[in-house]
Amino acid sequence: MKRTLLVALLSVALAACQTNESKTQPGANESGPLAINGAGATFPNPIYSKWFDEYQKSHPDVRINYQPIGSGGGIKQLTAQTVFFGASDGPMTDAQLKGAPAPILHFPTVLGGVVPVYNVPGVKQPLRFSGPVLATIYLGRITKWNHPAIAQLNPGVVLPATDIAVVHRSDGSGTTYIFCDFLSKVSPDFKEKVGVATSVNWPAGVGAKGNEGVSGLVQQTPGAIGYVELIYALQNKISYGPVQNKSGQFITASLDSVTAAAAGVTMPDDFRVSITDPAGADAYPIASFTWMLLYQHPADKARTKAIVDFMKWALADGQKFAPGLGYAPLPQPVVAKEMQALATVQ
Repeated sequence: MKRTLLVALLSVALAACQTNESKTQPGANESGPLAINGAGATFPNPIYSKWFDEYQKSHPDVRINYQPIGSGGGIKQLTAQTVFFGASDGPMTDAQLKGAPAPILHFPTVLGGVVPVYNVPGVKQPLRFSGPVLATIYLGRITKWNHPAIAQLNPGVVLPATDIAVVHRSDGSGTTYIFCDFLSKVSPDFKEKVGVATSVNWPAGVGAKGNEGVSGLVQQTPGAIGYVELIYALQNKISYGPVQNKSGQFITASLDSVTAAAAGVTMPDDFRVSITDPAGADAYPIASFTWMLLYQHPADKARTKAIVDFMKWALADGQKFAPGLGYAPLPQPVVAKEMQALATVQ
């Protein structure tokens, strides 16, 4: 009798513990919000942070957590299915898509620009750059700020004989992909020796993690040059210069010039497209879409519905937050095409 009673009491206690544990699981029931975890690009982190915060205000039952670990890391974690969504500024390659356990779709979220940032003591005017000069600097062949190639682009500017300290990303980075995509289009030598990827073998310079790391290292290093998403240059008050586009015009990155880079783009059905080095006279040449990456048929239907609802909000209401953070909103034809594609995520 005592043994029967003891077994009964233990069963009740175990059931109670299991019930309590289930209540602590995010999204297990109404006691807590549904947690959706993602990771990837640092390029869109400022706008994503704003979106997730604003979305939760009107959807307290959903909490979206995001780790800005770089595009390469986001792709790896999504492929390993350790996060529910990924984010990248460089579209996944055919090989990466083929290596994933199930179909992955790309969804552009905003447009941004990558700018060459620099720290040259004594120079007050914005320095002008061309693609070939930037490529030669990153190949390690232009090593002084008063090099004739830089001086030719900046007549009247007194350039110091300071060594150029090249800074690049150390992690897998969509910002690197965009920068290398542009340089490879304007410099065959760069394309051959470095190429286009989220991680490349740099011939020169030192690495820093994330847009934040590159920004910080450039600020701390006299003579440094780096590349970051526009908002990081603006927020950190780092000097950045206009870049010569395909039409020969020196264009400063801005909402208008980044938007102009996407003008007339023919968006493919899979949304993987490059808009660097565009033809428009007013277009900034180092611009890109940035993408959120979702499995097309996830097993978790509750999170699937929640992330699709969020994406619809981001493509509509969320776009109004982009200009205030240095990003350009998506063209309406792209938004309409994405809304159709979201219907296939289920």
